[in-house]
Amino acid sequence: MAPYDDWNKVEDEEDEELQDYSLYEGKRDVILFCIDCSPSMLEMREDERYEDVQTCNLMIALEAAMQIQKRKVLVGPNDAVGIMLFNTTKRNESGQAGADIKKGTYVYQPIATIDAPKVMELIQLLDEARENPDLLKETFPPMTDKRVPVGDVFTSCNWVMRDGAPKTATKRIFFITDEDDPHPGPSGHRLMTSARTTLIDLMQAGVTVEPFFISTDEKPFDPTKFYSSVLLPTNITDLDEISDEGPAPMLPESISITRVEELLAQIRFHEVPKRALFSVPFTLAPDFTIGVKGYGLITEQKKGSYRYFADLGDRMEPVTSRTAYVDEDRDAEADKAEILYGMDLGAHSAEADGEEAPDNADSGVGARAVQLGSRVFYTADEVRSFRTLGLEPGIKLLGFKDRSELAFEDNIKHSVFIYPDEMAYSGSKRTFTALLRTMIKKRKIAIVLALTRRNASPIFCAMLPQAEKVDESGWREPPGFHLIPLPFADDIRAAPLSKGFRASEELVESARRWIEKLKVKNGSYPPDSYPNPALAYHNAQLEASAFREDFDPEAFEDLTVPKHDMIHKRAGKLMQEWKQELLEDETANIVAAPPAGRKRKAGTQDVAVDEDEVRRLHDKEQLHKLRVEDLKNFLKSRSEPISGKKDDLVQRVGDWLDAHPRV
Repeated sequence: MAPYDDWNKVEDEEDEELQDYSLYEGKRDVILFCIDCSPSMLEMREDERYEDVQTCNLMIALEAAMQIQKRKVLVGPNDAVGIMLFNTTKRNESGQAGADIKKGTYVYQPIATIDAPKVMELIQLLDEARENPDLLKETFPPMTDKRVPVGDVFTSCNWVMRDGAPKTATKRIFFITDEDDPHPGPSGHRLMTSARTTLIDLMQAGVTVEPFFISTDEKPFDPTKFYSSVLLPTNITDLDEISDEGPAPMLPESISITRVEELLAQIRFHEVPKRALFSVPFTLAPDFTIGVKGYGLITEQKKGSYRYFADLGDRMEPVTSRTAYVDEDRDAEADKAEILYGMDLGAHSAEADGEEAPDNADSGVGARAVQLGSRVFYTADEVRSFRTLGLEPGIKLLGFKDRSELAFEDNIKHSVFIYPDEMAYSGSKRTFTALLRTMIKKRKIAIVLALTRRNASPIFCAMLPQAEKVDESGWREPPGFHLIPLPFADDIRAAPLSKGFRASEELVESARRWIEKLKVKNGSYPPDSYPNPALAYHNAQLEASAFREDFDPEAFEDLTVPKHDMIHKRAGKLMQEWKQELLEDETANIVAAPPAGRKRKAGTQDVAVDEDEVRRLHDKEQLHKLRVEDLKNFLKSRSEPISGKKDDLVQRVGDWLDAHPRV
């Protein structure tokens, strides 16, 4: 019989179509940089990174946009980026993109697929601005008498997104400003309401606004003056508390940038889009369904796949591959709908051997009738139904259990975080929130049957509720459910437990002192700030090649390399004291003896060696190829002594064969 994997999978092309990798690669990410161009953003100051070079907040924001574009050339070539400036008197000419947007806003780069010439144009602008500090002020003259209403800015963003972003793309606006109160005076409340209404229209169009507030010692940024009442929180629990009259919840502190140099790091952190792995219905009861989306919490980053190009002389065109199946008898391409899948079960069918088919071959009663020993065939839909058990993608609630029923060893696979999808079913957020709050209050978990893709197999999962949590650094863990795949009985193994020596309290306290000195800033490790050095080195080489720059391997910085000088400066003395105490501690110098090794033994029953094989080796003078166990078993079965080394055993076997020739 053929292996299970050989007949239970559809061909590669069909399998990729079923898994719908468009959620990972095909779905485009669109980012519109919306940058304030007011006089405060154009104030020049010394650039700490370069000598005798001046910079400003606008230049730093444009440099961040340039870095994101350079990154997406390599890791997201299908994504699109645009740049729009506001609070500037510069206007787009008639016939250009952005000519019909609100006054006071200017589209510097319309939303379009990333390409190297556009990025190099922005790089040239920044290089010229470093040599001529007044260039940006001359290129984008700021408005000095008034400011553009924030509602008009959001309206212009909506129009730019409408004209340039695909409907199925992940659409986001990076809003960068240093003005915390753009509309002081009696008209501020009216403009605040207008901005909030326009932002709701943006959100309903599937656009997310991510603010980046620049705050300095000279000009601190206070979001409570205006933006905390305009920008909507992205979590579901706060959405229920929003009213048209009451104040909105406070925005998280993490979006406020205290140092301008942190802008690039913050934007790079938010640049990775949150793409849903699946979007399925969640059935709570018969005729009671809401929509949910699943997000992967852990994703492995890999080098981009290579592509083939055809040289057409004047241009290079990408080559697309296609899999085709050919019918050898007809010498023509076979129709995929007519291809069947089977497994080997005995002899071929009667038709293949030239015999007549049985009379009941076309009976079609209950199942395909086949002759005994012939091959069974299945269609692609039947193979798919074997895998999915005939179920459609979705999550079905089966019941609830106490939270204590979920053991630690049940986590054998990465969980998926699920969040409500209001676009699929209206009212999903409120129902999802009510279920979440009730389960947290009663300390319950839900048991569900989940099928997240059409070509996957249904599995039982536990839904673990997570309440919203904001730590001291401002990092916000959103409320939602963790979908944890539950293991089967044979997925869990009993691990052997071994007890070691416990360090003394004095030794533990001594180690704690130098560990406290080496804690990560704010007590949390941000993995997005430390890219994989192998991938970063690979991308840096590709980036230099794409933009025709010289790649200097010595200039590459590996952010994961420990800073030994800083470590020794902070905790070197404490480490030496701890090491000395460790050497003086008696329990630390005890070495546990390794367990006695056990040699693997053959079965208690002796296995007889074939005499013909032994004689054949003896005739070729190759008895030494036999193992010692085989030689001993052969002699033991002939009542011969089995003591001595291998050479003695070989000699003894040879003497016995010579004394007992085969007649």
